Amino acid sequence: MIRITWLKPEERLEFEFQQLLEEGVDPNPVRSQWDRLRRGVDDPARLRTQAERLLDECRALLEAQGAGGRPQPEPSDLTDIFAAAAVHASSGRTFSDEFLTDRIGGGWIGRAAGCLLGKPMESVPRDGIRAILQSSGQWPLSDYITADGVPEKVRETHPFNRTARLHSLRETIACMPEDDDINYTLLALYIRETAGGDFTTDDVATAWLRLLPALRTYTAERVAYQNLLALLTPPETALFRNPYREWIGAQIRADLWGWVEPGNPRRAAELAWQDARLSHVKNGIYGEMAIAAMIAAAFVTEDPQDVVAAGLSVISPASRLAEAIRFSRDVAAMDDYEQAVDRLYERYGHYHWVHTIPNATIVVLALLCARGDYEKAIGYAVMGGWDTDCNGATVGSIMGTMLGRRGIGEKWSGPLRDRVRSSLAGFDNSSIEDLIRRTLTCVPPRYRRGPGAS
Repeated sequence: MIRITWLKPEERLEFEFQQLLEEGVDPNPVRSQWDRLRRGVDDPARLRTQAERLLDECRALLEAQGAGGRPQPEPSDLTDIFAAAAVHASSGRTFSDEFLTDRIGGGWIGRAAGCLLGKPMESVPRDGIRAILQSSGQWPLSDYITADGVPEKVRETHPFNRTARLHSLRETIACMPEDDDINYTLLALYIRETAGGDFTTDDVATAWLRLLPALRTYTAERVAYQNLLALLTPPETALFRNPYREWIGAQIRADLWGWVEPGNPRRAAELAWQDARLSHVKNGIYGEMAIAAMIAAAFVTEDPQDVVAAGLSVISPASRLAEAIRFSRDVAAMDDYEQAVDRLYERYGHYHWVHTIPNATIVVLALLCARGDYEKAIGYAVMGGWDTDCNGATVGSIMGTMLGRRGIGEKWSGPLRDRVRSSLAGFDNSSIEDLIRRTLTCVPPRYRRGPGAS
């Protein structure tokens, strides 16, 4: 039997009901139809056809909400987003190539190491993460995770991620293994190299189809990929029968846009918007914009509060994501990190574990509570749960960009062995040092001075 997840209309419909609730729309008129159909229809093919019809009815409910002509608190159009936001302007600074190489290098290495730290715990619930780490003397996290010392009963109750454990435990690491969190950063580099700084969402779509295997996409990206193959174009690729449109997929694609626009959160967010709108709307788009802006700001400040403020500055202040970031910033003042995480789970635990909003709160909390310490930051990101490899990667990238390579340390960079595996055409076994050099060449001349600047 062929197993393809995230695309079955009947599964998407269940996620769509939850998504409508999150967007303030009552799904019950459609849900009641679906409940009757499931009780009365035995033919799977017919039930699937009806699910597709009901997905379209859900879309009509959502569109009816916005038909009154009133300004929406969560727009997806860039002009409307920036009209509501208090966008931070460019710092106007220029940087030596040595400085940029160090900070971009910190970003690449920091992202890879943070992702690798979180991979064994991806999809493991928070209580399972704590049980694994505490039972084996690894709490709080201060090194890559090992299975050594984890009692058999704990392993049975809370197994490591099934595929990641083969190549991301301390005893199995040989390099940075293939991961979608890194694939999209590589893909962004390709887009910037081939389409330039004024790339469009169509360029992003073309790159996906050319380089990215369909089944190495997930949730919103997989639906958008299917929509592209059905000849839909952006933004319809993000909207058509896509209940994952505010999940974390765009947020993990942000990094390169910040690295190539150092000190310019607004421009980084603009590039992130072009990328995100292929598969996401509203808070899904905001997640990528906010992280890109944070990374751009990390070139010019070592204060995590300033970095978070830059992220907030580029998104709608009335959005659910902005509210969540502000809340996370407030609870970061608590003395106990675990108690602060408890507050996040109380408030945002109703979201799916790979939704943008709860994961963004963990990112912000880890950044602020680590007080400038890379190791603490990625440890906090993974200990906090939800989408651990995504959050470890994002926190690692921001901290690595802010601190530079020297702020990371050999313990984290050494096991990567300067090698990245990838399922992207032409990128497998990439050298991290080469990726850093290639990224530097994508930084516009207006930001560069010193040796090698054009």
